[in-house]
Amino acid sequence: MRPFRSGRTEMKTQHEPENRKSFLKPWRIDIFFLVLSDFLTIHLSYFLALWLRFDCIYSNIPSEYLNAYLRFITAYAAGAVLLFSAVGMYRCVWRFASYAEMIRIFFGSVVASALHMFLITGLLRRMPLSYYLWGAILQFLFLCLPRLSFRFSLVMRDIIHRADATAGRVMIIGAGRNGQLLLRDIIFSTEFHDKVICFIDDDPDKWGRYIGRVPIVGGRDDILASVEKYQISKIFLAIPSADAEEKRNIITICNETNCVIKQIPGLYQFALGDVTVSNLQDISVEDLLGREPIR
Repeated sequence: MRPFRSGRTEMKTQHEPENRKSFLKPWRIDIFFLVLSDFLTIHLSYFLALWLRFDCIYSNIPSEYLNAYLRFITAYAAGAVLLFSAVGMYRCVWRFASYAEMIRIFFGSVVASALHMFLITGLLRRMPLSYYLWGAILQFLFLCLPRLSFRFSLVMRDIIHRADATAGRVMIIGAGRNGQLLLRDIIFSTEFHDKVICFIDDDPDKWGRYIGRVPIVGGRDDILASVEKYQISKIFLAIPSADAEEKRNIITICNETNCVIKQIPGLYQFALGDVTVSNLQDISVEDLLGREPIR
């Protein structure tokens, strides 16, 4: 019997840390702070509504209104949090939130504000009209603020991480329509985290100018210096209309660097508007020879 008891004791102690860990999962902590934020900001929103009604001077608030607010607001805030939970406001994964979540917040806030108006008027006293209006508006804004802030912080973190050490620093050769389409696709791509640092183009009129926020730093004679200056790791050729000899000369210069070199396929893809980073190709034997290979 003793070994059996000690076995149960050992099993119980082994499972206790796991239960604690499951209870303290990050999403549970996030929900706790979100609920706490909603509870406190509901108090704040209706107090500010009352404060604004009386010219932002606390001593001007009549005691009957202040007492009604104090007697009602905590119970209302607790009930509003339960209502928000019922409509699913605490089940959303805010990394992937969309307009549907905003509609859910708007619906929950409107219903809660309507209940606030009817209950405080029926149970305690009629409050100023601006109290109901501003309270509802501020409550909705304060409900959105932490959620949108969290979503915004995730977006900004993803943008910053795009420029980390694992991301390629790209030079695009060709600042024409092809280069612009390629730049746009790289910026909005969710699969590739490369960052375009500069453009190269043989047209002197474009030197010193920008496409978006990316500078056109010079012509083909500036490729080697720019690779070293901007620490380029990838070179993308966006010059499908160039003849074979011209392309070979540019590729020869690029081969003197240690960069990965790729090119957009050709004029057919450009005509279709299919200039994307996923369609980039490696340099072929034909490109290096400047002519068709002898078979």
